[in-house]
Amino acid sequence: MSKYELAVVLSEKLEDEERAAAIERIQGYITRFGGTVTGTDEWGKKKLAYEIQKMSEAYYYFIHFDAESETPAELEAAVRIMEPVIRYLIVKQDDDAAPAPAPAPEKEAPAEEDAAAEEKE
Repeated sequence: MSKYELAVVLSEKLEDEERAAAIERIQGYITRFGGTVTGTDEWGKKKLAYEIQKMSEAYYYFIHFDAESETPAELEAAVRIMEPVIRYLIVKQDDDAAPAPAPAPEKEAPAEEDAAAEEKE
C-alpha cells in the first residue's frame, strides 16, 4: 500500500453539516475502494488565488490515506462529480524519500572588506 494525500476545496456556500457530510462521503469512497483513512486536516475558510464560480473564498481539507495504486483513479472519478467540490488533487507521498537538506546559509562578507574593495576600484 502507498500513502496518498487528497486536497479538497469545498464551496464557501456550504453549511457546517453539509461540509461534514461531503468529507464523510469522500472518506467513505476511500474505504469503499480499498483504502484506509489515516488522518484529516481541516484548514478552514481561505482566500482563493483566483475566483472560481464567482467565489473568492473556499474551505480547504487534506485527507491522508493508504491505498493500492488503483484507488486514486477510482476516487478521482467519484470526487469529480461531487457538486460541493470545486477543486481536488490527489498526490502520492514518497515513502522512502529523505527530507530535503536545509540550504546552506549564505556567507556574508564583513562590511569593512566591502568598503575597502570599493575604495580600490
